[in-house]
Amino acid sequence: MPELTTTSAEKTATAAPDGQSLPDPKPEKARSLWGDAWRDLRGNWIFIVSSLLILLLLVIAFFPGLFSSASPDAKDLAAHYLKKPEYGHVFGADWLGYDAQGRSVYARAIYGTRASLMVGGGTTLAVTVLGGLMGMLAGYFGGWIDAVLSRITDMFFGIPFLLGAMVMLNSFTERSIPIVILALTFLGWTQTARVMRGSVITVKSQDYVQAAKALGASTSRILFRHVLPNAIAPVIVVATISLGVYIGAEATLSYLGLGLDGASWGNDISDGQNQIRVAAYIMLYPSIMLSITVLAFIMLGEAVRNALDPKQR
Repeated sequence: MPELTTTSAEKTATAAPDGQSLPDPKPEKARSLWGDAWRDLRGNWIFIVSSLLILLLLVIAFFPGLFSSASPDAKDLAAHYLKKPEYGHVFGADWLGYDAQGRSVYARAIYGTRASLMVGGGTTLAVTVLGGLMGMLAGYFGGWIDAVLSRITDMFFGIPFLLGAMVMLNSFTERSIPIVILALTFLGWTQTARVMRGSVITVKSQDYVQAAKALGASTSRILFRHVLPNAIAPVIVVATISLGVYIGAEATLSYLGLGLDGASWGNDISDGQNQIRVAAYIMLYPSIMLSITVLAFIMLGEAVRNALDPKQR
């Protein structure tokens, strides 16, 4: 009796109820690190809450006129000197009261959001680019390049962050947003550089990097097409958390009189401390806005860290 055989087409097909053959379902695509991270983030309530808070803060920063029609610098000492809050006037200029110069506390809290987020976002972007580039070069090339860049990093690590920023900003008579960003970036890139260096050292020994070298790929192509996309995850985590830190640093400098000129949460907290016994609300509401903003970015960074770190899953 002859042995029955099946063709390869028959092996890859399954029988349908009506007798017709159906192909096997397509194999599931392998998920990447970013795909797994996004799947985890979508179900993380910390990520959702922090993202909604940050979205609201961004809307306030870019469209402050939607939330307050009053000017943050408008003064009327005769009518509004230390005027108490009128909580019935929700979202109005009188809602949170007035300070000792007759300025609306609510309007200044709204417009201070823009300054803080611009300083925090601009500093984070500049620090990520500068520190990431320094760390990538040091980690990839090694040798004397790594030694020189590492010693430069150590030198900047020895400078106290806030003290150095105070010394730099004290030399400027007018302190605008770009000036504050420059001062914070000049001293804040070191942590990003170290994180990127360690990540690149791990990535450069992987097989796909060695294969790209064997195929004759240029150094720039290897760095930006193979090394950087696979080494950037820890840097993103550090940048997300650091954004809240830089917002707090800007508020601290403004509180000390060395930060931004104009509407700033730090300036309002500093002004409010002189009337804390008679008008505590002047300092209270900018402090609440600052705390919520810093907390939102720290929560976001924590959620991103847990999603990108396989050991946390």
